[in-house]
Amino acid sequence: MSTGENAVVEQAGPVEELLAAVRVGHIEAVPELLAGLDRAQRRACLVALKELRKDLRDDWSQSGIDARGALLVAGAGCHAGPAGAAAWLGGTDFGVRDWGRHPALLEVVEAQPQEWQIEVARRLAERPVRSWGWSMHALSESIVRRTGCAVPVSEPFVRGWFAAKATETGPRPPLVERLRVDLLTPVLLPLVFELADIGGSLTFRRSPRPGDVWTEAIAGLAAAGVVDRAALIDRCLARLLRGGRPADQRAFLEVLRALDPTPEEYAARVRDLLALLDGLSALATHAQGVLAGLDEAGLIEPEVLVEASAVVLFRTEKKLVRAQLGWLEKAARRAPGRSGPVVLAAAEAFGHADATVQERALNVVARHLEGAGESVLPELRAAAEVLNPVHHRRARELFGAPVGGSAGGAAGGSVGGSAGGEGDEADTGWDEILPSVVEPSPVGEPIGSATELAEELSALLGGRESGVVVFERVLDGLVRQAHLDRAALIEALEPVRQAYPWNGGSRWGDCTPRDVLYVVAAVAGGTPPRRLWDFLSGHGRSPLRGGQTTVHGAVLAARLEEAAWQVTAHRPPYLLATPTDATGAIAAGALVERIAGYEAAGVTPGRADLCAALLRVGPGTDPEALGAAGALTSPAGRWLAHWLRTGGLPAQASERVLFAPGRGSKHGRHYGDRWWEDVQRTAVAQPGIGAGPKGPDGERLAAEFRKLLDGTEPSVSRARKAYDLAWAPVPHWIAMLPWHREELAARWLDHLAMGADRDERGAGRLLPLLAESGGPAGLAVHLVLAYGLGARHAEDRTGAVDALLVLAARGDLDGELLGRELGELVARGTVKPTRLVAALGPAAETGANRTVWSVLRAALPGLLGTAEPSVRGLGDLLALATECARRTRARGPVAEVTAVAERGGSGRVAKEARGLRDVLAG
Repeated sequence: MSTGENAVVEQAGPVEELLAAVRVGHIEAVPELLAGLDRAQRRACLVALKELRKDLRDDWSQSGIDARGALLVAGAGCHAGPAGAAAWLGGTDFGVRDWGRHPALLEVVEAQPQEWQIEVARRLAERPVRSWGWSMHALSESIVRRTGCAVPVSEPFVRGWFAAKATETGPRPPLVERLRVDLLTPVLLPLVFELADIGGSLTFRRSPRPGDVWTEAIAGLAAAGVVDRAALIDRCLARLLRGGRPADQRAFLEVLRALDPTPEEYAARVRDLLALLDGLSALATHAQGVLAGLDEAGLIEPEVLVEASAVVLFRTEKKLVRAQLGWLEKAARRAPGRSGPVVLAAAEAFGHADATVQERALNVVARHLEGAGESVLPELRAAAEVLNPVHHRRARELFGAPVGGSAGGAAGGSVGGSAGGEGDEADTGWDEILPSVVEPSPVGEPIGSATELAEELSALLGGRESGVVVFERVLDGLVRQAHLDRAALIEALEPVRQAYPWNGGSRWGDCTPRDVLYVVAAVAGGTPPRRLWDFLSGHGRSPLRGGQTTVHGAVLAARLEEAAWQVTAHRPPYLLATPTDATGAIAAGALVERIAGYEAAGVTPGRADLCAALLRVGPGTDPEALGAAGALTSPAGRWLAHWLRTGGLPAQASERVLFAPGRGSKHGRHYGDRWWEDVQRTAVAQPGIGAGPKGPDGERLAAEFRKLLDGTEPSVSRARKAYDLAWAPVPHWIAMLPWHREELAARWLDHLAMGADRDERGAGRLLPLLAESGGPAGLAVHLVLAYGLGARHAEDRTGAVDALLVLAARGDLDGELLGRELGELVARGTVKPTRLVAALGPAAETGANRTVWSVLRAALPGLLGTAEPSVRGLGDLLALATECARRTRARGPVAEVTAVAERGGSGRVAKEARGLRDVLAG
């Protein structure tokens, strides 16, 4: 029994009885026991209840949960002030059950003065509904209904009312009938339109009975006059215009359809409908259909059609664009006097990316050009300049003037200008535009004080700064400051340790930069350095290496373990492996100077630190650095000199292999589809470095570092491991081998390939970093780029496009190699043409037309030689190739393109092939 409880027991028997009932969870007895207490006894009892609440916070047994309920009821009755009572009732530690409906609590609250109840209800109505569904909404709603006070209109109260109606169970009438008899409905139902994330509940049908879904119930209440119909229509349109999650937008669109506004009601809100044309595809489709009907009925001004076309014809959805062209066609037929505005509006579609849409727009213009008159021709000629070259001849015939920068042409059409002619002058604006090559930013001066170190460590752990530079500076700063003044460092780091304590112990995930906390704990004496512990005891497992440690995590763990040992033992003045630029690379001269400093101080480098440093030194060392390295005398110095002279790690040869990762295994069936068993990948085999190159005294890289470059022969077990592992790459992985991107790409190929053939997400974010690092860019780099361009998720394709542009800007992109691999991946079905268009299209739009054309030209033989013409997206790829070829004035036939063009046919692929053939013919 606590001190507070002893004080209460001395006062009276009823108080002791109440506390005893609370302890055993006898909630039903609490109201009667509370009734026997006066104001002073309740105030004294509250002290003991607060102490008991502390004792129960960690008790999640059934008896503890029952005691919490009794404690909640007793505390509510003992609070004389409504503010304290509301805070007590809203405590999160009572949220294990929905106590708000319990009869004992309702009885205790009802016994309080009415003003107290109303104020408690108001305060509870402001408290947010818990994410797991618990709240005191039932209590506050019961008070509102019983007292007749003003209905709260706060978002939590409205959400609680909505959720309660949506989750009622047991025999009950349809939702519309329950809402009809609810006195709160007229006030709260209009406010439901302000709630977010309720789309699923709005459209969930509780039973097959009419009106037992929110959409139908809202319409029924509006029809019955329970709520104002016009106000609901306005609120629904306002909610759709506000935007939000697609599920919410679709749900409120269903509400609007259920309300079924009349043409007159829609006509009064035409501006809202026009605004919806720029929203979600489903909203735009609905608004377009309504506006077309209003236009046909003559309920809106003719100018609305022009406004609508200006919005819709720039959308990417072909169905919407075709419907808009159809609306224009009908309007001109219905009223020939509108032909002028109609053809000019249709000309907006000349700039659409889809050549078939352009063709439809030309057809509309051609049919109504006579009725429009000659006054529209100058604007039509200007608009036709952006047409696909395949349509230039017809545009010239229709508009009576050259189109596409040419004064004429042969039967095939001279588009984009011929070499050396006026057309070339017109096309000078389409020269290649690539991002500028930016040199890696330097790391900067080392951290100069313990206070500065604490600030950067806090930024790293708080997620504000998590790049390679910040981590490396912090790790080096811990070693430097521990060498200078460990006591001052411990004092400066104490606030950070309190905010981010090292949890220690075993782990399951990979070692990450946040585990620098292990070194921080070692500085403060909070954990024994694992290397020392293992050395003394001969056993034990590192807390930095768990069941899912990757090879990269093992390298990071080795460095952190060694640093933790160093800051508590001989404390070197600095680390060798701290990079000199943001890619993780170390300038050879800087490393020579660091080892010379170690020699002068008589310090022996840590093995992990030295290995990490060697892997970060770049090739092509200048003679001055080589000469300075030759003067070093320590074993580490001689190893560095030998490493620089021999070029360090040799580049590994990449061998292209075909591989079926799921064939002959249960892997595909385990994940629910047999398609996986038929997947074929282009993979890369590299031999690995084995034991690695020897130093002059027989030194070798530590085992963790050699495993970074193990062989990559594809196998089913490797593919399964790549799929099953919770692979969470960070930029620090690339910084471990900043001059070996080809080797890294070969070892990460499985993960990048899964973005295309298994629809996995996330690996594409590595590609820009890989492109910015050093070393050769061979088959492996181009293969991972190909898989990235064909990835399922847009963010991965964006990463691949960024990498493509970086490689092109640096002169490291082999467009022919990338194109050949893409052609084969598309032919085998690994990469979908639609995804490839979605990636290369934006790349071309940035100005990289020559780069994209170099890739597509090499891909076309594989695309057209083996892929079926009916494959989705193939026509779009040809259209993109045509545009890039036109803008770069490319010439020279592609045999496969010519073959498809000459086969004839009216399909999209055949049309686009003929257009590309004509452009290449000049």
